[in-house]
Amino acid sequence: MISFFCYCALEQTASLWVSSYLVFYHKMPEDAAAGFASLFFVGITVGRFLRGFLTMKFNDKQMIWLGEAITLVGILTLFLPFGKAAVIPGLILVGLGCAPIYPCIIHSTPANFGAERSQAMIGVQMAFAYIGICVMPPIFGLIANHISISLFPVYMLLILAVMAVMYQRMLGKVKNR
Repeated sequence: MISFFCYCALEQTASLWVSSYLVFYHKMPEDAAAGFASLFFVGITVGRFLRGFLTMKFNDKQMIWLGEAITLVGILTLFLPFGKAAVIPGLILVGLGCAPIYPCIIHSTPANFGAERSQAMIGVQMAFAYIGICVMPPIFGLIANHISISLFPVYMLLILAVMAVMYQRMLGKVKNR
């Protein structure tokens, strides 16, 4: 549940705050920042399309780990001191990485928790998703306002780390059932 909370928090925080990060930290004009921010959504769109083909070769767990790894590379790219040259691939990679996670978490629910519990578990996952969507972006807003918007990649990295750890813990628990 926490991994799903974190995924939705990461995606929503990225989609809501990337433009402000580009304007206030990278000093981009607002129209350029909006264009660059759309690269995140291009990454998700292309990634979801590619996911359809990749699922013929990889299972849900592999796709989630692949998505987390690509997201990690994208976030780390945002730390590079190359301005727009780092932002463009970074945002695309974060979007590409995010793409398979949500559908694969939902798809793997019956396998992880049992078909008889899957409907209830998906409902709980949705509740955690909406809590993550509603709570985490405003928390970053407080951080950006009171500390610095430059912490945007750090915040995303922390959410990703918690997501990866909690996903691994969940896998360990369902494996031991």
